[in-house]
Amino acid sequence: MPSPIVLQCSKALADRQLTVAFVESATAGRLSAEFSMCPESGSILKGGLVCYDASLKENILHVPKEMLRRFTPESAEVTRELADRLQTFIPADLHIAVTGLTCPGGSETPEKPVGTMFIHLFTRGKSVAVREVFSGSPEEIVLQCIDRTAVLILAEVPVISEQL
Repeated sequence: MPSPIVLQCSKALADRQLTVAFVESATAGRLSAEFSMCPESGSILKGGLVCYDASLKENILHVPKEMLRRFTPESAEVTRELADRLQTFIPADLHIAVTGLTCPGGSETPEKPVGTMFIHLFTRGKSVAVREVFSGSPEEIVLQCIDRTAVLILAEVPVISEQL
């Protein structure tokens, strides 16, 4: 069962006849799955891509190899690029990318510890970036990130609605 904030977000999107598409790395499809279990999923969720491995970011979404090397696959810059490139693959009102570090073994540093998650949203020419550091198990980090993504969408939905 999706969290209350995801259910609220789904309803808000449906009430405004808005659609969403996701490209996921660290959440590995869980974000799309949570939204797919909402009663409004058929009218709001366009789909998603899972690009967990950096090679998929490069080979499917054509993120430049140099960008991945320079910033790391789990970075604000790459997350923005993923959200931007998703727009050419899946038509939707909101395009959202998520990357991050849910467990050791990635690009973690003292400045970017495990639990650091990046979210980027594109909608109608607007771009919004979020960086959060969560704690807990990998699943707890993913679920916190999903809820934070829903909060981000809820913050943007009224703005989008005014542009309609």
